[in-house]
Amino acid sequence: MIVVLACVLALASADAATVGASAIELVHGLHINNADVGLLVAVSSLVGAVASIPFGMLADRVRRTWTLSFAVALWGVAMLLSATARSFGGLLFWRLWLGVVTAAAGPAVASLVGDYFPSGERGKIYSYILTGELVGAGAGFAITGDVAALSWRAAFVILALAAFPLAWLLFRLPEPVRGGAGVLTPAGRPGAATAGEGELGEPGPGRHYKRSEDEEPQVTGRPQVTDAQRLAAERGIAPDYRLVRLAERKGIGLISAIRYVLAVKTNVSLIISSACGYYFLAGVATFGVEFVRNHYHVNATLANLLMIVVGGGAAIGVMTAGPAADAWLRRGRLNARIIVAAIAATATVVLFIPALLSSSIVAALPYVIFAAGALSAQNPPIDAARLDIMPANLWGRAEGIRTFLRTMAQALAPLLFGLLSDQIGLQATFIVMLLPLAGSAFFLFRAMRTYPGDVATAAAASGTPDATAA
Repeated sequence: MIVVLACVLALASADAATVGASAIELVHGLHINNADVGLLVAVSSLVGAVASIPFGMLADRVRRTWTLSFAVALWGVAMLLSATARSFGGLLFWRLWLGVVTAAAGPAVASLVGDYFPSGERGKIYSYILTGELVGAGAGFAITGDVAALSWRAAFVILALAAFPLAWLLFRLPEPVRGGAGVLTPAGRPGAATAGEGELGEPGPGRHYKRSEDEEPQVTGRPQVTDAQRLAAERGIAPDYRLVRLAERKGIGLISAIRYVLAVKTNVSLIISSACGYYFLAGVATFGVEFVRNHYHVNATLANLLMIVVGGGAAIGVMTAGPAADAWLRRGRLNARIIVAAIAATATVVLFIPALLSSSIVAALPYVIFAAGALSAQNPPIDAARLDIMPANLWGRAEGIRTFLRTMAQALAPLLFGLLSDQIGLQATFIVMLLPLAGSAFFLFRAMRTYPGDVATAAAASGTPDATAA
């Protein structure tokens, strides 16, 4: 299940990286400029941003695995049609449909992670799943990027063909019970996950499996108490009862859901921070290879290989941050996930400065590797923290709203990077774009003050036993 969910995220990042690695070939083949290349990535992101809110509503109400399966299959068809485009306008039209994976993936994956896996492991699980983004970007740079040197159309076809088996695997995944009441055990079976329940893999007292004709056995019961919520209850942190009453309304609609999501101060800080980080990452994915080729005077093959090495550093960052934050949280540090992300965000800015100023690839490479690791390390703790500050019945819509705002930033990044680089050059553009990364760190440090209270509010709104006792 982890691998399949990671592959969903890999598709979107592979697409953006393939366009970036194909930039020079697209410029020559379609007679366009950097701004046009940025627009190719931006249009699919904009569609994903607009569609993410309705997909968030679907994630809270319908079978999420089937929704993802449909989205991935549609993405594959659109990618095949993109490969047949004869003009820039035609390619731009078909890429409008590629945002569907971005729109469906964010809300559905977040909701499924909350329901599939125990709260104490969500940072680690997100580390594994978000590695899919890096693997997809690496495949875009190294595999389809090299193919694009011969034919960008062939590169698009390769990506499209990978989508259809993934859609079939998603269709076959079991749909978990909502609220985290039936998280999976290591054996892959739904079972009790909170203290005082039955043996691993077996239902606890008062619980039972229920089966419908199209679902796997599942566990019914109360929403799961997260580790952060348990710590907040033990420390007597008071919830915001105004928000609790709003979340407890039956059949809470989209407007009320948006009001709740944007009223949670920690969530707003995390959304802004995540948007800033993904904004910079989108620019790197689109123009990183071109920057390396022109600034350090290396050929396309070596530039793609260097991006893979940098991706290795990013993979180390994303794989270590989630488990580290989980372990610190289990030792009683309530703010652990926010602290780990804030430290990583600060390190990202500090490390990128000498890397961008250096004119030697040998001197710059170590800084870039560590900076990439710090940049990617922010995301698993942030994603896990968002599940702690949102009631389970709003996971999909909360992620849909976040995906909308984050994807808008991602959509603007390639276009603004391209427009600015045409005026002042790519090196100066990347230096200017460090400002959003500094903003990411600022908002994470700000979130540390509001996170404990928002965790307590989410627990009370979910009706978890510890919150009620507190």
